[in-house]
Amino acid sequence: MYEADGVFLYLPPKKVSIDTMTLTKEEKSKIYKKFGGSQSNTGVSEVQIAIMTERVKRLSEHLKNNHKDFNTKRSLIKLVGKRRRLLNYLISVDINRYRTIIKQLKLRK
Repeated sequence: MYEADGVFLYLPPKKVSIDTMTLTKEEKSKIYKKFGGSQSNTGVSEVQIAIMTERVKRLSEHLKNNHKDFNTKRSLIKLVGKRRRLLNYLISVDINRYRTIIKQLKLRK
């Protein structure tokens, strides 16, 4: 709210475009096919890691423009931790699958 000529004017809050932060069905199905082998294979660790990586990229881009968005920052930190736990699980199960997914997603430099 601000005052102009003795009249208080209400300015609605800025609307955040959620479309830029979420994945569409088509984008998810491409990830399913690329990392899971088929569209119905959604539970494989590689698929989950790939989806989380894409979400991390989008949230990071959002935070570059909206650095005071603390809820998004918190969800980004939680998402990175969840992805890290999945990667640790993949290391313990099959190190070759871990190395493959790291190379495909370019997570390590």
